[in-house]
Amino acid sequence: MRKTLTSVWWAWCGAVALVGSAGVAQAIDLEANRHGTPSLRWERIDSPAPVRGLDGQVHAATCSGFPGTDPRFSFWARKGQSRNLAIYFEGGGACWDNNTCSAPLVGLPPEVPQFFVPQVPPGTDPATMDGLFKTDNPANPVRDWDMVYIPYCTGDIHIGSATKTYTSVGNPALGLPAGVPVTIQHRGFDNFMVVLEWARKNFRGANKVLVAGSSAGGYGATANSPWVARAFPSAELYVVADASQGVTNAGFDNGNPGRNSWNPQLDRRTFGNNSPALPGPELMRRAAQADRDGRYAQFTTSFDGVQIGFYAVMAQQFGAGSCPNPVVEWHNKMSAQLQSDASSLRNFRHFVAAGQFHTVLRSPAVYTESSAGPTVATWLGDMLANRRGWENGNGQGHRGGSHWRNEACPGCLVQVPCQ
Repeated sequence: MRKTLTSVWWAWCGAVALVGSAGVAQAIDLEANRHGTPSLRWERIDSPAPVRGLDGQVHAATCSGFPGTDPRFSFWARKGQSRNLAIYFEGGGACWDNNTCSAPLVGLPPEVPQFFVPQVPPGTDPATMDGLFKTDNPANPVRDWDMVYIPYCTGDIHIGSATKTYTSVGNPALGLPAGVPVTIQHRGFDNFMVVLEWARKNFRGANKVLVAGSSAGGYGATANSPWVARAFPSAELYVVADASQGVTNAGFDNGNPGRNSWNPQLDRRTFGNNSPALPGPELMRRAAQADRDGRYAQFTTSFDGVQIGFYAVMAQQFGAGSCPNPVVEWHNKMSAQLQSDASSLRNFRHFVAAGQFHTVLRSPAVYTESSAGPTVATWLGDMLANRRGWENGNGQGHRGGSHWRNEACPGCLVQVPCQ
């Protein structure tokens, strides 16, 4: 059966409604929670020049080029008061086929299908964001760190390096007729390589490097962390994926259209020679396995409405799993993967919060969310602290003096019967 844009969107909305998550389009981490007054000075780097990256290839920065949007790419950086560096990957949906790539997030009403951010949103300014960007909060574990903010405008979870032409299915809200070609620059990996080269030259000698991201940016942080490690070989590496569990299905992972629409640039030394077919949940596992000295972590809510919405779209397009209810299927896959990783990876921890909300790192909730025990900020601070013995435990207790543990709200990792 041919899938229309409307039917794909209703698959998304139906799944979101089942978990009670409100504000569909707004929930895709399009805009940061803001606290108003800039607390530190940030530098915006506009239209950076092409570079030869650590992979030996030439990379040029650009946004998606969706018709009527601004293709220019910018990023932000600021100097802190320590010799530590935080690199943050922004989120903002994804697109991979005629349907999803016909529906950008451009500030339309939430009932209009919207799947990916096509340009750097006007007014973006990390200095006005909350969460880890609120640097005047003493509870912020990275408040005095150098920071780099990587916007997301390519629909490819920061791993693409492709120019792809789709056929529009029509988008009346944008005046886009059906049947016309729509060329998308899936160049998230190229943008990252341009930013990384700038950061490598401007933040030399970092002692610690935190690579973090939310939603699509969490996948970008995980997938691109091996390149950050090579750019800063003497630094301790920390990786945090916020609301990026990798619950996908084989049809999407192997598909073109699917993830391979983006020509994903996954480091073969880390992710293997068959990385284009790598299952979504394996992304974090392989990264942590390849870097035993680094610390890796994931945050999610137990029924993240946005992650479930994207999984419902994949299930409609590529086939459902053992349970046709995408809410139950997503939760059970998430739970099983986290518990497996917690038991087998000594350098990995998770934080599972109650509820359906999506992303925490740019939200004031990073300082208040404590349904799993500590606040998220405290948990992150424990991850970043130089406590001896953290690698000797399994994250379930305080062995070896480490306080960085796996945290989950009561019952949040329990498997749910299919219904």
